[in-house]
Amino acid sequence: MTRTVGLSASPVDGPATKPPREAAATVSPARDARPNRRARKGNSDAMPQYTSDRPEDRLSIRLLQAFDVCFARIYHRVNVVSPQRLPKHGPAILVCNHVSGLDPMLIQSVCPRLIVWMMAREYYEIRLLHWAFKTIEAIPVDRSGRDLAATRAAMRALQAGRILGVFPEGRIETSRELLPFQTGVALLAQKAGVPVYPAYLDGTQRGKEMVQAYLYRNCATLAFGAAIETPQGGSTSKEMLQAQTDVYAEAVLRLRAATERAYPRRHEK
Repeated sequence: MTRTVGLSASPVDGPATKPPREAAATVSPARDARPNRRARKGNSDAMPQYTSDRPEDRLSIRLLQAFDVCFARIYHRVNVVSPQRLPKHGPAILVCNHVSGLDPMLIQSVCPRLIVWMMAREYYEIRLLHWAFKTIEAIPVDRSGRDLAATRAAMRALQAGRILGVFPEGRIETSRELLPFQTGVALLAQKAGVPVYPAYLDGTQRGKEMVQAYLYRNCATLAFGAAIETPQGGSTSKEMLQAQTDVYAEAVLRLRAATERAYPRRHEK
């Protein structure tokens, strides 16, 4: 502000009470064998083009990060239970549970590295926000089908040394129970050979509609975990990807327990 192999469709997805809207690593056949020119052009133009430079050094990124810090940590409030451990250089994947549309800004506000988020195309193309999303190299995902282009863009981001942010539940959770993690992160990590860093987020933004979450002041708690290394030369079978995905989910659950110990009264309900 994601069933072959799933990826989170958006950091501002709908609540879990709505039907899941997913982006995945394969593309469903088009209804029309000759898709219209506008659709083809929109898909190709929207995907970010990654360079080898450090995006954090760009003035536009620094200005957006400064705004984010003021908005997320001064207007809202973020209590960090354990600090972020993302690498200073090189690619990695950040996985976190998903409780509101405000989540990406809260997480980014305490991370010096730019996080490249995957997000629903309908939000990416909002005119007033499109420039900002394009500047931070967000990856638009078509939620109406299986989006191979978004998966390729995610791989290019990792190959360019970026931090890729994914909500592996694929949609917003409204209860305090994690939704099942989808295995797209494990496949990306295996293909790119990058570590995965877990995080857990909770706060008063949970259960609010996107506009409410942004406009009304919230107090959030955030915990980061150590890197989970990706086995080199590992199998990409369904069973192995699921086993690795379970490791990520367990790491997030451990961070949830640490957060609840640090702020017990906020998690009594």
